[in-house]
Amino acid sequence: MSVKIYVPRDSAALAVGADEVAEAIVQQAASRGQSIELVRNGSRGLLWLEPMVEVTVGGERVAYGPVTPESVASLFDAGFLAGKPHALALGPTEALPYLKNQERLTFARVGITDPLSLEDYQAHEGFAGLRAALALTPADIVQQVLDSGLRGRGGAGFPAGIKWKTVMQASADQKYIVVNADEGDSGTFADRMVMEGDPYMLIEGMAIAGLAVGATHGYVYIRSEYPDAVSVMEEAVRRATAAGFLGKNVLGSGKAFDITIRKAAGAYVCGEETALLESLEGKRGIVRAKPPLPALVGLFGKPTVINNVLTLAAVPFILCRGPKAYADYGMGRSRGTLPFQLAGNLRHGGLVEKAFGVTARQLIEDFGGGTESGRPVRAVQIGGPLGAYLPDALLDTPMDYEALAAKGGVLGHGGIVVFDDTVDMAEQARYAMEFCAIESCGKCTPCRIGSTRGMEVIERMKATPAEAVPQGKLLRDLCSTMLNGSLCAMGGMTPYPVLSALDHFPEDFNLAAETHKAA
Repeated sequence: MSVKIYVPRDSAALAVGADEVAEAIVQQAASRGQSIELVRNGSRGLLWLEPMVEVTVGGERVAYGPVTPESVASLFDAGFLAGKPHALALGPTEALPYLKNQERLTFARVGITDPLSLEDYQAHEGFAGLRAALALTPADIVQQVLDSGLRGRGGAGFPAGIKWKTVMQASADQKYIVVNADEGDSGTFADRMVMEGDPYMLIEGMAIAGLAVGATHGYVYIRSEYPDAVSVMEEAVRRATAAGFLGKNVLGSGKAFDITIRKAAGAYVCGEETALLESLEGKRGIVRAKPPLPALVGLFGKPTVINNVLTLAAVPFILCRGPKAYADYGMGRSRGTLPFQLAGNLRHGGLVEKAFGVTARQLIEDFGGGTESGRPVRAVQIGGPLGAYLPDALLDTPMDYEALAAKGGVLGHGGIVVFDDTVDMAEQARYAMEFCAIESCGKCTPCRIGSTRGMEVIERMKATPAEAVPQGKLLRDLCSTMLNGSLCAMGGMTPYPVLSALDHFPEDFNLAAETHKAA
C-alpha cells in the first residue's frame, strides 16, 4: 500500500525549495522500492517551517520540517514513512500548538487538501454552500450574509450583506462580481494562500454572490506579482467550468455564472476599488470620485459587488453551516474570524486564523514566539503600510474593528508587522509618506503633493532639533489636510502611521513627550 506524503505547492514553500524536496522524495522512494503517493497541498501557514512535509500514518498526518533536499535521505533512513523520530520531526500535525489553538473556518481546508482536486474539495464540504444557495431566493441568500455579521475583509469593514443587498435591488441588464485580489500591503499574504491553497472556495463564494445579486459574470483581479496564484486560479476555473460548477447551467440550476481571471496592472492604488475598476476596463488605474457608488455604477457602468478575497472565501461556510455558526465567533460588531498574518521581526511568522477579540500581544507572543532578535517589541503596525503603529502599552487591545479604531488604529487586512526597540519611528513615518508619494495615482492634490511635503518636514525635524516643534505642528496640519481632503484611502490613510508615530514615539522626532500633541 502506498504511503501518502504531502509537500506544499504554496509560493512560500516553493521559494525555499519545496519542488526540489518533492523531487528528492520521489527519487528516494523509487531507489528504495517504496510506494508513495505524493500530494502537493497548500501551506498550513507555519512559514518558518517550510517546506513542511507531512506523512499519513495510521490515518493521522505527522509533520517534519523545515525539510531540505539534502535531508530527505536521512528522513527515509530514519523511517519517516512510518512516522518515526528524526531531528526534523514535529509530531502529529493537528496537535501542533500553533494550529491547535486556532479557529480555522476560512482556512479549514488549506494545507489539508489538494488545491486543484474537485473530489478532495467536495469531500471536505466543498460546494455544499453553493448547493444550499441554489435552494434559496436571492433575498434569502443576502439575509444569511447579513445575519452572519460578515464585514469586508479588505480594510474598511463595511457589512458585506448591505453591499450585496444594494446590488441585488439595482435594476440592470448585467451585473458583476469583482474580487479584489490585488494584495499589495506589506506583511499580508492570506489572499495568496487562499488562491493557491483552496481556489474552489473563492470560486464557490463568487458563484453564491452571483446567485444572490443576479450577476452572471465575475472577475478576479490578481496581483501581478502572484504568478502561482494566477495559474492555480486559471486551472481551477477551467476544471470547475468543465464539471458544471460554473458556466451557463450551474449544477443544472439553469443559472449562469462565469469567471475571468485578470492580472493586475502592478500599481498599489489599484487595490482601491474604483481604481481597480478603471484598470479592469483597460484604463489607467486612477481613483473615481464617489458617488456614484460602484454598487450602482461599477464595472462597465453596471451594478457591481466588489469584495476582497477573504470576504468571499468566508461565504461558503456561512451558507453551508448557517449564519449563526459564523456569528457565534468574534465580539461586538466584529463577527466570525480573521486570518491574521504575522510578519516582521518575529521568530514564527505565518498565518493565524482567530476569532475577533484576540489581542495583538497574544498573536505576537503565543503564536509568533516573540521577536527574532530577542529584543523587546517597540512598535507593531497593524493593517498594512498605511496602518497605525501601536506601542507595547496598547498591544492588549482586542483585534476588533471598533476597539482598534478607539485606539487610533485600523485592522485592515489583518497584517501585523513587528518592530523591536532598535527601530527609528521617525524613519518609519517618513517611509509612509514616501510610499504614498510613489504609489499615488496623482489625481488629488492632498495625496500627490502632501506626501512629498510630508517627507520634507520629517527630514527637517530630524536634521534640525530646534525646529522640531514648529515643524511638528506643520506636519500635523498637513496630515489633517490629507486625512480630510484626499479622494481615497491612499492619501486619507497615510496620516495614520505618521500621526501614531508622532503620538507614541515623539522622542524619535526630537519632540518632548509633553509638547508633541500641542496644537
